[in-house]
Amino acid sequence: MTTPTAAPPSRDVVTRRGSGLLRGYLPGLVVGTVVLLLGLLEIANRDYFPGDPVTGSVAVVVGVALAVALARRQPALALSLTWLTGFVQVASQTAPLVIELSLVFVAFACARWGRVATVMLSAVSIPLAAVLAVALLSPWDLYYALRPTGIADQLATRMGDTDRMQVAGGVIGIAILGLPWVAGLAARFADRARRSRAAQVEAESARDQAEEIARLREDQTRLARDVHDVVGHSLTVVVAQAESGQYLDDPEKLQQTLATIATAARSSLDDVRHVLGSTGSASTVHDADLDRLIDGVRVSGQEITSRVHGPARPLPPDLAAVAYRVLQEMLTNALRHGDRSQAVEVERFWADQLCLRVRNARRTPEPAPTGSGQGVEGMRRRLAAVGGLLAVEQDSTSFTATAWLPVRPL
Repeated sequence: MTTPTAAPPSRDVVTRRGSGLLRGYLPGLVVGTVVLLLGLLEIANRDYFPGDPVTGSVAVVVGVALAVALARRQPALALSLTWLTGFVQVASQTAPLVIELSLVFVAFACARWGRVATVMLSAVSIPLAAVLAVALLSPWDLYYALRPTGIADQLATRMGDTDRMQVAGGVIGIAILGLPWVAGLAARFADRARRSRAAQVEAESARDQAEEIARLREDQTRLARDVHDVVGHSLTVVVAQAESGQYLDDPEKLQQTLATIATAARSSLDDVRHVLGSTGSASTVHDADLDRLIDGVRVSGQEITSRVHGPARPLPPDLAAVAYRVLQEMLTNALRHGDRSQAVEVERFWADQLCLRVRNARRTPEPAPTGSGQGVEGMRRRLAAVGGLLAVEQDSTSFTATAWLPVRPL
């Protein structure tokens, strides 16, 4: 059995990779080529005494040009080439060249794009290179290197002593390489701060999007619960009236039953229109009157005993809506699953909390369950959203649902 291997990349993929790599290195190659040409031009216009190492000067120019060309993409390799070039320069006793000032690109690139180890090594390399240059090179090498710029004569006039001039040259070297290194480090941290801000903005955008999705899902859940409660309640009332109406012989009572069915249907349509037209995140109910809700079920022919304990208190719209919908679902379950020949007991206890309790007799024999069974779960979610609780108790003869809602002032 042979192990399958990945297919080799296509020619187009390889071509794109190669062109991308070339574009990445192209700016550095252009700058390195310019440095190489300027260095060769400096060598051609420099006065060499017999025995001077012209070959060493060419090697130094080539090494500097390569280091500059690779500084952007390979800072660590550029730093290594810089040190190798310095060793070649010392070993061949090559005098400093003005073109070596282009190593400021390497100093900047190491601090800006190098890894942490490269940044630390480049920070140590700058003063170390200056110390080695002062120790190993003749002060007159610096003089002749800077003479075309006019700086050498000023140093010689001001310093007088060659040793002082040599130390001054080392300080100048540290400054020339140190300032670009500091600038590269500052650019590095500025870019990191910019990327951090961009990541923060992206994270906040993702959070806002997630919150919007959660809000939309919550609205969909709320809408489904409201439609379930409204339609389920009205259809239960309609079914109860229709079932009792088929046994009526009195035309007046039959007409009253049909009127009750029509009223329940119209009320359901109004509630559904209101629910579908609501754009708020909280459910609101017009005329959220618990007494009216109980009377509406009583009109359908179901006997209901209602008792209120304690003085009623006005509720905020969100709590009033939850109380209405929960009691509506309790009554719907009582009509749907209870014994309709027995009275449904409804109790309200007003205190620090509003307690709603609905008790109904169980039908014998117990009918097969219908529907999705989401009514109780829907009540739990509604109550949990406002800090309330739901308890369900049942035995062989009765079913009791009790809900607690916090009472907040308007």
